[in-house]
Amino acid sequence: MTNAFVSPDQIRQAFSAAMSAMYRDEVPAYGVLLKLVSDVNSRTLSRNSELRSQLEAEGSLERLSDERHGAIRLGRADELAMMRRAFAVMGMFPVGYYDLSEASVPVHSTAFRPVEQASLNQNPFRIFTSLLRLDLIRDEGLRSEAQAILAKRKIFTDGAIALIDKAEAQGGLSAQDAERFVAELLETFRWHATARVSHDLYSRLHSAHRLIADVVCFRGPHINHLTPRTLDIDEVQRLMPEYGISPKAVVEGPPTRECPILLRQTSFKAIAEPVSFVEADGSKVQGAHTARFGEIEQRGVALTPKGRALYDRLLDVARQDVRPAPDGSNAAEYQKALEAAFRNFPDDWDTIRREKLGYFTYRVADRSCVGDIPVSEATLDRLVEAGAVACSPVIYEDFLPVSAAGIFQSNLGDDPAQEFVRSPNQRLFEEALGAQVLNEFEHYAAIEAASIKRCLAQLEAVAA
Repeated sequence: MTNAFVSPDQIRQAFSAAMSAMYRDEVPAYGVLLKLVSDVNSRTLSRNSELRSQLEAEGSLERLSDERHGAIRLGRADELAMMRRAFAVMGMFPVGYYDLSEASVPVHSTAFRPVEQASLNQNPFRIFTSLLRLDLIRDEGLRSEAQAILAKRKIFTDGAIALIDKAEAQGGLSAQDAERFVAELLETFRWHATARVSHDLYSRLHSAHRLIADVVCFRGPHINHLTPRTLDIDEVQRLMPEYGISPKAVVEGPPTRECPILLRQTSFKAIAEPVSFVEADGSKVQGAHTARFGEIEQRGVALTPKGRALYDRLLDVARQDVRPAPDGSNAAEYQKALEAAFRNFPDDWDTIRREKLGYFTYRVADRSCVGDIPVSEATLDRLVEAGAVACSPVIYEDFLPVSAAGIFQSNLGDDPAQEFVRSPNQRLFEEALGAQVLNEFEHYAAIEAASIKRCLAQLEAVAA
């Protein structure tokens, strides 16, 4: 029976493809963005044969411009718990805890993603999933109204829930069930142009924070963006106006570097979409809602706790010098401050590796170069210098809370709203989730350690 099941990786591939098609239909500008990213990637590869060869060796060239992630926002703890179960059917598991209240966004989040490298290679799609923090809304009356609205909604179809139960009971889904599962689950992420609240309540929630209105006022957690991968995010940022789409003012994350670190993201600005609001007497009032956009990402090496502490400190230095304005009016000044601060982060792979700022995988390069060097973890640097061992940066597969908040804020507008005090609560989030999140630092460290162990064992076997 087990052999008849479709692999979680295949289900995830089918789901991400269906999501992409749906989003292109709902947000035509996203299709334009995909074309731009594809054009930039093609030109970059035509100029860089070494990069093309690297991507071919990794087996990722064919999927280069495929979506790398999307994002949703949930309103209730049980919605998050069921979403965890749904994503598990597709081989996606919660990695990392992100407190966005530190950037005045009233959510905390995790990323559901594949964890094993083979699964990432087959399809790296992930969903950044946020849970609304109603406890952070100061207005008790407004908080109660929001809770009452959220309590009445059901974001999953009966068919999706039945198939999740079935997958858990039997350990997987057949091809027919997998196809049905993708179709049923897709309904959870679909846009609905009729709100579940009056225009007055929408306006009051919107005034507290646009994201609160986005979560509370609609039938479900419509996908609010999808994100392809680019090989040159600065070029995509520069070219967006030429393709008729308006970019956000600042690329989030670290500045441009020779050795990319962590994650850089940008997006086109969210579109205003027509919405009908249902009044108490059943009549409808026409209005608009702005939330959905298209994003682009470029990833670099995963940083160790030491490297991440340096990154966070330098980011704080830049932001203390110039705080990026939501309207982008000081974008150039912020970029200069960011570049100046990050001159203190080494920008060559060997220094990053030797100073243990980033994670790397190791492999045997040339056994004949070992010579009289003792084969041990203590001599790893000497083995690398001698050419016996080669190393490659471990790609960062996760997210950055300040960058995520920056994307959210730039697409939620710069209207005055309640400020939220930093209030991390991983325990509360995991209680809602019904599971613990995987610690990304421990995960990357395990990948590096396993590669070192494998590499040294191969060298020792030759020496014996």
